[in-house]
Amino acid sequence: MAGLATTLGSGAMTNTIRDACTGDVILVAGSNTTEAHPVIGLQMKAAVRQRGTKLILVDPRQIELAKFATLHLRHYPGTDTAVFNAMARVILDEGLENRAFIEERTENVEALRQSLASFTPEWAEEVSGVPAEDIRAAARMYARAKAAAIFWAMGITQSTHGTDNVFSLSNLALLAGHLGRPGTGLNPLRGQNNVQGACDMGGLPNVYTGYQPVADMAVRDKFSAAWGTEHLPSAAGLTVTEIIDGALQGKIHALFIMGENPLLSDPNLHHVRLALEKLDLLVVQDLFLNETGERAHVVLPGASFAEKSGTFTNTERRVQLLRPAIAPLGGARPDWMILCQVGERLARALDIVSMPATTPSVRTVTDWGYAGPENVWAEVAALTPSMAGISHARLEQGGLQWPCPSADHPGTSILHTTKIVRGKGRFMPITYRPPAEQVDDEYPLILSTGRILFHWHGGTMSRRSAGLERLAPSAEVEVNPLDAHRFGLVDQALVEVASRRGRIRAQARVTERSPRGTVFATFHYAEAAANLLTLDAVDPVAKIPEYKVSAVRIRPVHAKQTRPRK
Repeated sequence: MAGLATTLGSGAMTNTIRDACTGDVILVAGSNTTEAHPVIGLQMKAAVRQRGTKLILVDPRQIELAKFATLHLRHYPGTDTAVFNAMARVILDEGLENRAFIEERTENVEALRQSLASFTPEWAEEVSGVPAEDIRAAARMYARAKAAAIFWAMGITQSTHGTDNVFSLSNLALLAGHLGRPGTGLNPLRGQNNVQGACDMGGLPNVYTGYQPVADMAVRDKFSAAWGTEHLPSAAGLTVTEIIDGALQGKIHALFIMGENPLLSDPNLHHVRLALEKLDLLVVQDLFLNETGERAHVVLPGASFAEKSGTFTNTERRVQLLRPAIAPLGGARPDWMILCQVGERLARALDIVSMPATTPSVRTVTDWGYAGPENVWAEVAALTPSMAGISHARLEQGGLQWPCPSADHPGTSILHTTKIVRGKGRFMPITYRPPAEQVDDEYPLILSTGRILFHWHGGTMSRRSAGLERLAPSAEVEVNPLDAHRFGLVDQALVEVASRRGRIRAQARVTERSPRGTVFATFHYAEAAANLLTLDAVDPVAKIPEYKVSAVRIRPVHAKQTRPRK
């Protein structure tokens, strides 16, 4: 999370899942937690039912958590910062801020105060549709709590102003001093299994393991010496969306895709398809042959989680040991093994010669002969201060949360307990920007996309489960009853949804779950791929696409009338 890393120095959950649900108040923004993160959703429901925790839900849809919420702020999609900034204004205007915390552990509060001059709750009501008094009530409830935690997910980050959304939530936590204690914190919920682990291992274009910047010469020199090469880049690489654009422009000629299906999960699928078709080489490494794999020049069969060993890092920074239940089936191999074998062949093909590595325990660029995942992790620990104390031997006794800097360190359950990681938490003044695409007479509805409980992401695994397919066999489009009446739609009938980029057909689900003026569609179904409709505009900082606000129109699809035979 780029915004959280900027303001606090760490972009991960500050608290544990169980701990963060023990406070007086939980604020959930942009997360359909019970469907996308059901285990955490159970913790939230238990907190409300068993401990009397007050839940503030900020979400346009009437999701299951709305039944448990003390306050449900149903804003227009894409207006999150208007609501959060107005809450911050209320906290300052009414003297509800934690002045001791602000004085001791933050900076830039006066710049924030001045930036909020126009963000009155009445203005926010006009922009977001949330009643001004509800905004005031939410601000008071959050700021007056002894301990309050904020959770969010892709509902606010998959936006052209996702970084601003995270900044504005961070501002609320810093104002109220709800950091570094049990039941508090800023807690982003990762969208996919082991996304936290992938980021921790350097699966981002601007960092090495443990978020060590590639632009930092000292960091670069350390990795160069360890790996025996002088050819490490000094500038950040490209993000996923930038890679697709680069392929379309002819700047990217080859692409290696592992564990992703961009022809279903990326925005503006027509744009993605054209980009992949321009590649000279497309390699896909995955469990099953998905839509992207069908277009690949080479397919490498990877092993599933049940067929390999290694580590997963979950959304609360907890590194856990993974053990195989069965041997890899068919010709599948563990991902680390495939990558090592490809790396060795590339080094030979390019005639790369390594310098001697300074650390005997790590490998050089031409020496990929790891004995197994334990040796890979040993290299990670040797080069990553925040994970130096984690080893497979220790993980045999249970998971550990980073930072864990030494072998006798117990791991860190709560961040920022005595000091903000970056020194002082920085308040970030945020201006309101509307979504990248607006509705009009031709496209009068807002489309938002997301998940349902029964399927996961591109459905590469879940849609191969007969039981799950019986529960959720086909794509549905949620439509508010007032909009259904306006456009002549009938529940469970076939409808066509079109945007400026494409069109799909799916069953209508007429329900008040989605507010008037919006429709909601899942992206799990290739036969009704919602991302044919979404736009590829991105957040200028994090480069995350705008999945949650696209202008669309909807119409019924009537069966063709045939003349009776004479």
